Amino acid sequence: MNPISLTAGWVAAAMEGRIAAGDVSTEFGGVSIDTRTLKPGDLFVAIRGERFDGADFADAAIDAGAAGLVMKGPGVVARGSQAKTAAAPIVIEVDDTTTALQRLANRIRRESGTKVVAITGSAGKTTTKEITGEFLAARYRVIRNRGNLNNHIGLPLSLIELRQRPEVAVVELGMNHAGEISTLMRIAEPDVRVWTNVGEAHLGFFASVDAIADAKAEILERATADTLLVANADDDRIVRRVGAFAGRVLTFGIDRPADVRATDVVERGTAGMSACVETPRGRVEIATPLVGRSNLANILAAAAVAIDFEIPLTTIAVRAASLRPAAHRGEVVALTNGVTIIDDSYNANPTATMRALEVLARAEATRRVAVLGEMLELGDRAPELHAAVGRATAASRVDLLFAVGGAPAGALADAAILAGMAANRVRHFATSDEASDAVASAVARGDVVLVKGSRGVRTDRIVDRLKAETR
Repeated sequence: MNPISLTAGWVAAAMEGRIAAGDVSTEFGGVSIDTRTLKPGDLFVAIRGERFDGADFADAAIDAGAAGLVMKGPGVVARGSQAKTAAAPIVIEVDDTTTALQRLANRIRRESGTKVVAITGSAGKTTTKEITGEFLAARYRVIRNRGNLNNHIGLPLSLIELRQRPEVAVVELGMNHAGEISTLMRIAEPDVRVWTNVGEAHLGFFASVDAIADAKAEILERATADTLLVANADDDRIVRRVGAFAGRVLTFGIDRPADVRATDVVERGTAGMSACVETPRGRVEIATPLVGRSNLANILAAAAVAIDFEIPLTTIAVRAASLRPAAHRGEVVALTNGVTIIDDSYNANPTATMRALEVLARAEATRRVAVLGEMLELGDRAPELHAAVGRATAASRVDLLFAVGGAPAGALADAAILAGMAANRVRHFATSDEASDAVASAVARGDVVLVKGSRGVRTDRIVDRLKAETR
């Protein structure tokens, strides 16, 4: 099938807007909301955010070669240079530019004929997305949303790429407030939904973890009898909510009976893991370089999707053996000075951090070093949850602990000492830049260093500092 042609008339109709200027037959090369990455021939959508208004960048979009503008109307030339805005080849007026972008994405999603797999959860969304895409690519033409373009603006930009008519799109859905997943479901209308887990991420925006689960449960909405839900059988909050789903359910798990279940699990620390995977299609032995039970659960979720798409179990096993983590998401980096880093610095929440500590505890090492950044967006429970991680650190055979961040990170360090770690083996730094030199000076050949923290704490800078020691 031919790609979907983004002509001005078609786009305006999809957006429920009107063409205020230009030729309806003009075709756009793509869609952009950022003049810094806009390509000549693109359609520029002037999104209004909390701190900016895209209409203020209309001149820059024209200078960059935009073939058209989507702006809130009427009176779109009121912004910026009237001459430049009026000179745009196409001007489409809409009531709301964000809604218009979402409508365009939904129209393309429907016209494309692509099967859409949507993934949500408190942790592991991106990894599960990448693994699912890898498994499905054995048989289908697959696209995935780039990075974490997973919100009410990023997801539509990803779905617009369905104009190339791939057979399958694998996308992730993010949220930090109730109602956001519901909006994304309306835009994406996924054929397959994957719910990985419920955890404390974004607890600062919710009254409880159960409230987070209720918001995540919006992934159950708008289902038909043919819609598939892949759900984590090991997560009580998910299990309690899947009964409301209108379609088919396929479960995955490790600790409890599930449709796709890992048994005989062998964890090898930084060397990965192996397991027997039992499925409705039979059993298969898998081995993967990905580390930790969380990643095993991600593989099981992806395998459940792949089985429904009729990917052979042997193919799943072969592809599992060659998986590699995304950057800063559980990467194992062996430095030439004999230090090994478990780089999980992309993000953190209490559950994910405790799982990472389990991996560190199983690593073959002279010493085990934990560099744990503050976990953000935990609200009033931040001190309590950080203290729990501190106690888990003390119980995880950790020899040195570096806590990085504000008062919650200090609570983590204090709790580790109270739980039995020697005070001279625990240090607290306010920032990653302050901690970098201390960590680099402390580690030595044979050490395994876990680095994990919320993105805002920038523990990735400590990883970069350790790598710089070997240059």
